[in-house]
Amino acid sequence: MQFMLDRSIKKPMYRQLVEQIENAIVSGDLSQDQPLPSERELAKNLQINRSTVVTAYDELEAVGLIVRKIGSGTYINTDIWGLTHKRVPNWGRYVEDGSFLPNLPLVQKLRNETEQKGMINLSSGELAADLLPNVQFARILKEHAFDEHLGYDHPLGDAGLRETICKHMKTYKSMVVEPDSILITSGAQQAIHLIVQCLLKPGDTVAIEDPSYAFSLPIFQSFGVKTLLLPVDQHGVNPDDIEALQRKHRIRMLFLNPDYQNPTGTKMSLERRKRILELSSKHGFPIIEDDPYNLTSFNGCIGPTLKSMDDNDNVLYISSLSKVVASGLRIGWIIGPEKVIKRLSDGKQQIDFGHSVFPQWIANQFLDSPQFDKHVLDLRIQLRERRNALIWALDSLSKDEVTYLVPQGGIHLWCKINHEIDEYKLLEESMKKGVSFVPGRIMGSKNGYVRFTYGKGNEASIKEGVSRFVYALRNNGGMFENV
Repeated sequence: MQFMLDRSIKKPMYRQLVEQIENAIVSGDLSQDQPLPSERELAKNLQINRSTVVTAYDELEAVGLIVRKIGSGTYINTDIWGLTHKRVPNWGRYVEDGSFLPNLPLVQKLRNETEQKGMINLSSGELAADLLPNVQFARILKEHAFDEHLGYDHPLGDAGLRETICKHMKTYKSMVVEPDSILITSGAQQAIHLIVQCLLKPGDTVAIEDPSYAFSLPIFQSFGVKTLLLPVDQHGVNPDDIEALQRKHRIRMLFLNPDYQNPTGTKMSLERRKRILELSSKHGFPIIEDDPYNLTSFNGCIGPTLKSMDDNDNVLYISSLSKVVASGLRIGWIIGPEKVIKRLSDGKQQIDFGHSVFPQWIANQFLDSPQFDKHVLDLRIQLRERRNALIWALDSLSKDEVTYLVPQGGIHLWCKINHEIDEYKLLEESMKKGVSFVPGRIMGSKNGYVRFTYGKGNEASIKEGVSRFVYALRNNGGMFENV
């Protein structure tokens, strides 16, 4: 907490200090039992006489706002309710005590600083502006009149959009679904939150991939759900690891991202998919399949999803338009047994009373148009070229320095640094050079991995971003020879 004294006004400096400390207590910036600087330290910082601080502290102590503890220091009183001139809640304590945990500080830092001018963003998991279908959307708005009712929508979401998703799933994913088995959500992340909130209870155990995007979410810890980690190799999660976990623990639910997994970019083999479905039926645990990248397959071969192979209704399927159309639409969906969808719908109604009408309308128009097919084909070409640009740039490093898997779809590349290094320090140095990436530890991996996203930039910026990363890597702590 910084205090600032104004020497240009007539109010005594001790009085300014008293008022600033009291206001900080009232606003919650200073919380109960929080230590204050010592008299000598504060006087030095403010460049005032120590006696001025002593006078201010004496007055605050006299009214009961602070306490002095011999041999320990000066603290905000733990019982200040009613002592200040305003009865304002201690917002600082409320912020700290909420049961819903905040994002990791590094995640917050990346989100806040990656859009700074001059920063090349190889960290955000979204599409670049030139990959979005803005022209097609403009044509839709010009050619189709929006005449939908703008009141509260159906609890499951727009009926027309759910009908279109049924056709979409049959065409692209070989899945036959009914509109009442679909719930429209605000992206895939809300879908995950609803599943955790509505279908699990504190103390339940779920298995997630390691590394995985799910690991970075505080949702599991917020609701007291225990997570077990399943290593991901070049073929996805190994069913033997699931079986071993099931023998030691009662797995309540299994979360998987089988196609072009975030962050590794791997695609689960068909044999493993079959075996995992068998384990689900054998032990009775449901599978949550998160499928945002399936349509981005660079060779156009869209393999079967777990849901399309599921004959027993063991899989809850999540998908969205965020990675293939536009993240700002916030259109996702869950497909599952109708009684489960009804329960999740009730949970969503309690949160936001249904999804926004206009994004559903324009998503329906686009998905149901020939323009969607062309958009997906163009997107695959563009993403493949940007992946190639990233690989070309990384090849300036030797295999002794880094190794990586070449993804055949999706928007992420997983890179292993083959020397001992502090990846957080590496990120700090890289951001000073003007490029961001995601350290692997955010996603549950052991130290020494980074995730690059090639969907956010163009080919030139990707190459320049990797050049800056290489410079930071080779100059980080003298671990590599300087270039």
